[in-house]
Amino acid sequence: MAADGQPERADVHDFPDKNVPKAIPYGVFDAEGNEGWMSVGDDHDTAAFAVNAIRRWWQTMDAARYPEATRLMVTADAGGSNGYRNRLWKVELSKLAAETGLEITVCHYPPGTSKWNKIEHQMFSFITGNWRGRPLTSYQVIVELVAATTATTGLRILAEWDQGYYPIGTEITDAELNALPLAGHEWHPDWNYDLKPPKQEATKRTSHK
Repeated sequence: MAADGQPERADVHDFPDKNVPKAIPYGVFDAEGNEGWMSVGDDHDTAAFAVNAIRRWWQTMDAARYPEATRLMVTADAGGSNGYRNRLWKVELSKLAAETGLEITVCHYPPGTSKWNKIEHQMFSFITGNWRGRPLTSYQVIVELVAATTATTGLRILAEWDQGYYPIGTEITDAELNALPLAGHEWHPDWNYDLKPPKQEATKRTSHK
């Protein structure tokens, strides 16, 4: 509602234009710590953007919370920028593993079951409730509303406007993919796999092409 008591004009759903570009949210939720992170992008929803959100979450919030950590487990949807078929996702995660020294285990929810992911119920639902009826008129407004989200569970969320450049159309060759320190699990290796930092790199159990 505007200051004069009149309804504030807003676009319907998601129809960006040159003056109001699309906002791209990517969230990370630490189930044990009941803390969340959201990067709000303004370029493209790519795997590089998704992994950078995980990187910023780790740098800003959880590296200090878990200083002795050697392994990170990521549960992700089956499709999109963090999909199991997305080669760039695995390349970028491999870079993150090398940067942090963490062994990264990824488990994808099967197609059609992403709503089972805890982030949907324990973080996104509270964000949606917090900004209900509030026009999302700018990136800063989105970031502020996300960061102001709370819950009786003690939920804490930090948010950031990611103004990075994430070009689309990046192609990863078979050779590049096979060179990754990637080990598929015995059960559904396409959905469940490990990416090891250089010091932990071992012979891959499964070849992915």
